[in-house]
Amino acid sequence: MVQTKKKRAKEEGFVSVGGLLGGLNKLLENLSELAEKGEELRKTGEILGPEGKVKGVYGFNIKVGIGEEKGVRVEPFGNVHTDELSGKVTVDEVREPMVDLFDEEEYVLIVAEMPGVSDEDIKLEVKDDILTIAAQRGEKKYRKEVLLPKTFAAEKMTHTCRNGVLEVRFAK
Repeated sequence: MVQTKKKRAKEEGFVSVGGLLGGLNKLLENLSELAEKGEELRKTGEILGPEGKVKGVYGFNIKVGIGEEKGVRVEPFGNVHTDELSGKVTVDEVREPMVDLFDEEEYVLIVAEMPGVSDEDIKLEVKDDILTIAAQRGEKKYRKEVLLPKTFAAEKMTHTCRNGVLEVRFAK
């Protein structure tokens, strides 16, 4: 059977220059659209271990602000990180959840996505202007420090967790 160069390159894992440029072009179009609308772009993935179980979760969230929050922010999440000293990719036991913060007129709302976790698995700690979110259920472990827009007392905090989505509110 005779294979074309394109098919053979694809099977061997090579990406054509046209395919690469097309992907970059699509990313730039998405970023341009985000800048116009002031929205966000989210991408996630998983790394499977030898037994087929999920070993690593990675992703990023690109937010483009309008109004007072102009600019582009790239926020990584998951448990796959690059070691700063060695430059090697490592998979941590603890995952960093995707977190959004909304500074509303009457309250500050933090939303964290932690699949597989329920309310009794969550521990919250507030110290000055830092909220620490920690949760564990079975092999799923999450931890994230969130910088709050100002200092809050723990008494001002309420939280709920439904279907792995944690909502924390601080009354102003």
